[in-house]
Amino acid sequence: MAQTSLTCSEQLYQKACTLIPGGVNSPVRACQAVASTPLFIKKGQGAFLTDVDGNTYLDFVLSWGPMILGHAHPSVCAKISKAVQDGTSYGAPCENEVKVAELICKALPHLDMVRMVNSGTEATMSAIRLARAVTKRPKILKFIGCYHGHADAFLAAAGSGVATLSLPGTPGVPEDVVAHTILAPYNDLDYVKEIFKSVGKELACVIVEPIAANMGLVLPKEGFLEGLRELCTHAGSLFILDEVITGFRAAFGGAQTRFGLEPDLTTLGKIIGGGLPVGAFGGKRCYMEEIAPKGPVYQAGTLSGNPLAMAAGLATLSILQTKDYALLETRTQEFAQELANILRAKQIPVQVPTIASMFSVFFTDTPVIDFATAKTASTSLFTQFYQQMRSQGIYLAPSSFETGMLSFAHTKDDLDHTLECAKHIKFN
Repeated sequence: MAQTSLTCSEQLYQKACTLIPGGVNSPVRACQAVASTPLFIKKGQGAFLTDVDGNTYLDFVLSWGPMILGHAHPSVCAKISKAVQDGTSYGAPCENEVKVAELICKALPHLDMVRMVNSGTEATMSAIRLARAVTKRPKILKFIGCYHGHADAFLAAAGSGVATLSLPGTPGVPEDVVAHTILAPYNDLDYVKEIFKSVGKELACVIVEPIAANMGLVLPKEGFLEGLRELCTHAGSLFILDEVITGFRAAFGGAQTRFGLEPDLTTLGKIIGGGLPVGAFGGKRCYMEEIAPKGPVYQAGTLSGNPLAMAAGLATLSILQTKDYALLETRTQEFAQELANILRAKQIPVQVPTIASMFSVFFTDTPVIDFATAKTASTSLFTQFYQQMRSQGIYLAPSSFETGMLSFAHTKDDLDHTLECAKHIKFN
């Protein structure tokens, strides 16, 4: 019997597996959790992706968040094209990094200063180093299922890719490193209060996603974030908001402006680079001036403030100042509600939480308030949902522990088409 010919994506994946661990450069892309082969993408335009086989997909991943304007936005591309003509890296300051910093600090009123880095992981890693330095305390508190990048201290009960792949513990991370990481359930303020009673004087910081988006989308309970702020203030611990995902997506000024929060430090990434590699951390001047060369806390990066990333970020943030976030949120809410109705009509248990331009599909009857309840969702039903939507040209994150995203490029017709595709799904 003749062997079925492979698609170009399948051929590339086979070759990649001989050259790159797992065939991918970031684990969730392997699509193992949804029993699928990854698609190799050739180009993106607006709300759509085209793979190397010429198939086009409506994109709800958006490069895991950065492409809030859609792919290849003309103004952003023009700025990048102009910047690249002047060189791709200087290893020296450029004007646009000052402009981006100014725009970020204006948008997030509790950031007096900001330091550019190259990834969200680098931003969060640097933020906790700073917190430990200024408080002279060793311990940090994070929440089970929240993902803050792959620095050693954070790989304790991390969500996102670690949860997707069901990785046991944190191989390669010394026990004495994560021994300083204290874990609490997301949305459980009483649990956190007990931690502060026992080890509050040793806590350098609490770091939290203000809207959890790495165990699927989990919204904060009323008073939870405000309670964390109060506990940190009383204990002398720093309150760090990880807005790598929510920054300039939950609102133009991030979740902190949406919820009226005052963090000591904030981490950013994704949108502020307009699709190019970027990260940033910032906060109150009294803390940020402890960073070298102003202060003794060392942090550096060859490509930090890269001229291409700064050009793309400046263009993106400038455009976002004029965008109607409320309209995009309404469109997302209506889409999520109708998607839930369609799936429930099939006698399938489902939760479709949404906020701003984010949504998740949890196949469970249980309201999802933390990582434990997120894990009650059926991964089998999600796999069927993912595979059948992808076969109809709808590109979703290949994990039930990730969050769907809309962009300003998604039209009502695009969303109506997606809902029609959902109507055709048949569950076993």
